[in-house]
Amino acid sequence: MRVITGIAKGRHLQTLDSDYIRPTSDKVKEAIFDSIQFDIEGRTCLDLFAGTGALGIEALSRGAEKVVFVDISKDSVGVVNKNLQHCGLDENAVVKLGDGVSFLKTTDEKFDIAFLDPPYNKGIVASCLPYVPNIMNEGGIIVCETSADEDLPLSFGKFIQVKNSKYSKTRLIIYRYSQD
Repeated sequence: MRVITGIAKGRHLQTLDSDYIRPTSDKVKEAIFDSIQFDIEGRTCLDLFAGTGALGIEALSRGAEKVVFVDISKDSVGVVNKNLQHCGLDENAVVKLGDGVSFLKTTDEKFDIAFLDPPYNKGIVASCLPYVPNIMNEGGIIVCETSADEDLPLSFGKFIQVKNSKYSKTRLIIYRYSQD
C-alpha cells in the first residue's frame, strides 16, 4: 500500500495484520481521487473509520489543508500516527480514538470531504448517513466505500449520488452537495 501522488508520492504505508483492517486497493483509491482530484486542495477532510489512514493521507499528500482521522482501534490509531510521521504529514492531521457514529453525533467540526470506509457488511455506512450532513460544509463531498453487494440511497439530506461503481468486492459511492 502506497501514496499514489502528491508530496508523499510513492511512500509505503504500514498496515496491521488484522481482520479489522481492509486497506483500500490502489485501484479503488485511484478511482476515488480521480473523481475528486480538483476538490481537495485547501479543504478540510474527515477520514472516518481510518484504519491505516490511507485515504486521509492521500488527501493530505494532494494538498488538503487538514484531515481528522477517527478510528475505534488503538492499534489503528497508532498505525495512522506512524504513517503520518513517515510521510511528513502529521502537522496538518488530528488523530482521534473513538467510535465513528459517536463522533458524527457529537462533533462541532465541519468538513468539505468525508471518507467513510468502515468494515463491510455491517450496515455501518447506512447508519452514519443520517448524521453526516450535519458535519458537512455547503458544497461538500461524501465518499463511501462498502461491499459490492451493499447499496446506499440515491440521495439524503442535500446530497445526491454522483458515482456508484463496483470494483471486485468493493462498491464506491460518491455523493455531492446539491443546492436543489
